[in-house]
Amino acid sequence: MTVTDLDSGYMQRALKLAWRGLYTTDPNPRVGAVLVNDGRVVGEGWHARAGEPHAERHALAQAGTLARGATCYVTLEPCSHTGRTGPCADALIDAGVRRVVAAMQDPNPQVAGQGLARLRAAGITVECGLLEAEARALNPGFIKRMETGLPLVRVKLAMSLDGRTAMASGESQWITGTPARQAVQRLRARSSAVITGIGTVLADNPALTVRPDDWSEGDYPGTVRQPLRVVLDRRLQIPLEARLLAESGEVWVISAASDALAGAVRARGAQVRTLPGSGSGTDLMALLRLLAEHGCNEVLVEAGATLAGAFVREKLWDELVVFMAPTLLGSSARPLLLLPEIATMAEQQRLTLQRVDTVGKDLCLTYIPQL
Repeated sequence: MTVTDLDSGYMQRALKLAWRGLYTTDPNPRVGAVLVNDGRVVGEGWHARAGEPHAERHALAQAGTLARGATCYVTLEPCSHTGRTGPCADALIDAGVRRVVAAMQDPNPQVAGQGLARLRAAGITVECGLLEAEARALNPGFIKRMETGLPLVRVKLAMSLDGRTAMASGESQWITGTPARQAVQRLRARSSAVITGIGTVLADNPALTVRPDDWSEGDYPGTVRQPLRVVLDRRLQIPLEARLLAESGEVWVISAASDALAGAVRARGAQVRTLPGSGSGTDLMALLRLLAEHGCNEVLVEAGATLAGAFVREKLWDELVVFMAPTLLGSSARPLLLLPEIATMAEQQRLTLQRVDTVGKDLCLTYIPQL
């Protein structure tokens, strides 16, 4: 691929635009586009919401006739299929664009190189792969869902310096400070779904919604898309007055209970779904496949030590996001994860520390499985 520093600069601008859709594009990917003609940006845009115009179409609309002969820098291969909007590849061809530089090929099997091929067939110069790593970082969940049929799974945890999450009594509010809780709001906002267990619902009565008032100043992204909230509750113990059922937004309760019990929960607006069991709990792999079929790209697990430990034990996680507070809770406090006992150091699970952020007085440690 023949590229210049100018090409990289324009693609960096497209990437920056794409990030503006971080909290809103789901289940579609986050995409940015920049149109350049004769060394001047003539149009730019990003995809904001599913069903609305894609990034390329926003850029073309802004450029108008100046799109003819231009170069389009786009963070994802232009689509070649008709969904709720028409193919962007055709729009670029019709506008007379001369060259297209894409950061990466679309992993969606409905596209997967066909958009680039259509552009080449129309006589447009096409180059792909510029800043691909940065483009992949935009859409880790979308890419994983398209490539594996599973969403990306983040397990969010909050602990003291000595690895404890709550007092022995269950009291846990608050280990971390306000900035850390605002960061969790941002994690929820970018997630397609939030998963919790009935134990957390009974102990804490969480809403698990994105609350705009809790965002720090300057972070509020406008209209918030609430994630799907999923409760694993095999015996259907969820109280009908639970905040999860009172707040607006889609709720699934995963249960093996009878239809008679389920009726009252459905009357509160939730869907009651049945999945096969795995021992005493839900088949988590089956749940993740169901969520992917529903269009979920990124899933956030906000649960107690048992359910969070199950995701880790079954190797169904992609990121552990651990907020660590500068406090000590003591040996009798509750542990971070419930995992099987190991007898030797050879059995330990090693992780790769991906990043460290200071969040107020707390640390946010992001781990991925050891490569």
